[in-house]
Amino acid sequence: MPSKPPSISAFFPAYNDGGTIGSLVVTTLKTLAEVTDDYEVFVVENGSTDYTVEVLEELARQSGHFHYYAHREPLGYGGALRVGFARATRDLVFYTDGDAQYDPRELKQLLAALTPDVAVVNGWKIDRSDPLHRVIIGRVYHHVVKFLFGFRLRDVDCDFRLIRRDALATIDLESDSGTICLELVKKLQDAGHRFAEVPVHHYHRTYGQSQFFNLPRLWRTGVQLIALWWKLVVRREHLRPRGRQEHS
Repeated sequence: MPSKPPSISAFFPAYNDGGTIGSLVVTTLKTLAEVTDDYEVFVVENGSTDYTVEVLEELARQSGHFHYYAHREPLGYGGALRVGFARATRDLVFYTDGDAQYDPRELKQLLAALTPDVAVVNGWKIDRSDPLHRVIIGRVYHHVVKFLFGFRLRDVDCDFRLIRRDALATIDLESDSGTICLELVKKLQDAGHRFAEVPVHHYHRTYGQSQFFNLPRLWRTGVQLIALWWKLVVRREHLRPRGRQEHS
C-alpha cells in the first residue's frame, strides 16, 4: 500500500529580500506541488524597508497556496521564526532564509531522509559561498557553539531544516535574535528527538546585505550567546517540568 504523501508548511523569514523572495517562493511552490497536494507556503515579513511587501502582495494574488504576514516593525530573526512555527498548520515544517542562499528544490533530499524515527532533518553546507571573512567567522562560531552547547550536528548554523510539527510542540522557544537557531537545536536535541543530516548547496547572496556580520550585531550576539548558554547548559531550565518555579 503506497504511503500517504506528507503535509508540509514551508515558510521564510524575510527582511529586505525583495530581490530574492519571489523566486524562492515560486520555486518552493513548484517543488511542493511535485511531492504532495497538502501544502502551504508563507513568508513572515520582518519590517522591510525595500519592496519586499509589494512582491509578497503580488505572489498572494497569484497562488492560493501562498500567504504572508507583514510587520511594520522588525521582529528580530528569532521573533520571525517563532511566528512562522506558530503559524504553520501542516505535519511537517520546513524553513530557510529569504535571501535564497539555499535551493528549495533540495527540500526533496530532506524528505528522503525523514524516516519514521527521525524528527528533524538538518542540512549541512557542502561549501560556504560567502566572503572569506564570513567563512572564517562562521567556522569559529560553529566550533565555539558546538563546544559550549554539546551539539552533535555537523553544521548547526545551516538554516535549511525540516521538522515534525509534533516535535516543535514539545519545546518552548524564547529568543528574538539569531541565537534562536541554537536554542531550537539544543532544546530538540535535549528533548530526545533524533536528527538526520543531508548535504545541501550554499550560494552567493545576490541581493541585499547580511544583517548579522557587523561589529555591533556580533557583539550583541556574543552577549546573547553567553546568556543562552547559562540558561540551557548551566541552569538547564528547559529540562525542568513545565510549570515548576524556583523560589529563592
